[in-house]
Amino acid sequence: MKILAVGRNYAEHIKELSNEKPDEPVIFSKPETALLKNNEPFYYPDFSTDIHHEVEVVIKISKMGKNIEEQFAHKYYEEIGLGIDFTARDIQSKLKSKGLPWDLAKGFNDSAPVSEFVSKSDYDLSNLNFSLDINGERKQTGNTSLMLFSFDYLISFISRYFTLKTGDLIFTGTPSGVSPVKTGDHLTGHLENKLMFDFEVK
Repeated sequence: MKILAVGRNYAEHIKELSNEKPDEPVIFSKPETALLKNNEPFYYPDFSTDIHHEVEVVIKISKMGKNIEEQFAHKYYEEIGLGIDFTARDIQSKLKSKGLPWDLAKGFNDSAPVSEFVSKSDYDLSNLNFSLDINGERKQTGNTSLMLFSFDYLISFISRYFTLKTGDLIFTGTPSGVSPVKTGDHLTGHLENKLMFDFEVK
């Protein structure tokens, strides 16, 4: 399986990082070794001092497809989850300043915690609330109605370049409110009112 992620998909997050609004989705990938499941703790790496949380709705691809038309994209996933795109912001800033790829800042071990997955049929995907709390304090809130590019558009766009396979994950972008995490933090994430993940930074 592969992990594909979307950058700059919420206008307020673009603004908070002083990035340009994209004309088309900004796509990057994480290796399978970035996955962190079952509420396992995230161990703070020794190569960064500025790891940021970015909470995101995650799509789980249910069948193989490429060059998928947007009108048929909904047939290629049945489940959604919640995840965090942990980002080594200090490393990313250094790489971006030199025009270099973000891989080291985005794809390091355990940088993609994911929740359980739930049926998409239980939710209104065009108006879906999600959130992240740290130590009981709300840090990020998002609603999919505010995405620049919808789930179906993202699937269609990505599938022009990469064949999507069963089990692939698409991180669909983060809202504003990103900030650093530190050792000892307790992170909880919700889709609507459903608790999706609950883990610690160690």
